[in-house]
Order: sequence, then C-alpha cells, then structure tokens
Amino acid sequence: MVRMEISLFLKNVPGELGKLGTLLGDKNINIDALTIQDASAYVMELFKARGKSLKRIASTASYDAMRKDSAEFALIRLLVDQTDNAIDLLTQNDYIFDILPVIAVHLENKPGKLAEIALKLGEEGININYVYGSVAGPDDKSFFVFSPEDIELAAKVYAQ
Repeated sequence: MVRMEISLFLKNVPGELGKLGTLLGDKNINIDALTIQDASAYVMELFKARGKSLKRIASTASYDAMRKDSAEFALIRLLVDQTDNAIDLLTQNDYIFDILPVIAVHLENKPGKLAEIALKLGEEGININYVYGSVAGPDDKSFFVFSPEDIELAAKVYAQ
C-alpha cells in the first residue's frame, strides 16, 4: 500500500529522538516505522549524483563544509498513523522535513518473502532506492518500507 514517509534531519545529540517521539506521542501520533542514518551518508549520495551528472551544484568548499556539518545530524525516515497531523505538528515546531510516497507492506516472516517483492519490482524494471523493515517475533508478520524510483508503477505491481 502507498503511504507517505516523512524525512527529517535531527541534531545528532543525546535526547533529540526522545524529543521527537514525545512531541508525536503527546498528540497521540503513533510511529509505525522508523529508520535513522548518519546524514553524512545522505551527503555522500549528493556527491555521487554530482559525479554522475558532471554538474556541480555547489563549490568544492561548500561540499566539504556540508560533509563536515552532516556528521552533526541524523536523517530520520518515518511512517506515522496520522501523517497530516504529524506534518502540522512538525511545521508548528520548526522541523525541516520532506514527504515522499513509499510502498509499505506486511510480509509473512519466512525466508525468501523479501526476495519475492524485490524480484517482482526488478522484473518490472523498478529500482529500489532504499528499504527498511522489521518484525516483532518469529510468529509475527514483518513490515517493510520500500522507496522505489517509480512509485506509480510499483503500486500497480504490488496490487497484482
């Protein structure tokens, strides 16, 4: 199913994730899925993109400064049960964020189930930008979030 993912940067210091969680929790907004990565990996992707396109978006000094500063932040990606309310709340509290459609699926917790989805998307020529997921226990379903390059086609493929 297509859902909206919220991506935001948090300072990479103790307590920031707790503040975000409290902000959402106090408004009864549940986090369904979350992943955190050092923002320097995100900045490295910008370098790679620049290298592929051969277009310099900023000066070398700017990129070096961005790479240094990015270690001070973490990139948070999350799905919540009340996206519109979360967006309003994040805006009111001056968070800088973006939203992106993703595919969120519950899968049987069995070997090869993730591969089935990934292969199906691959057969249709759909690249997966990133994926994250988890499972609560061996008898529970797993929950995975896919960010495909072509969300509309991926939604059609998954609906088949």
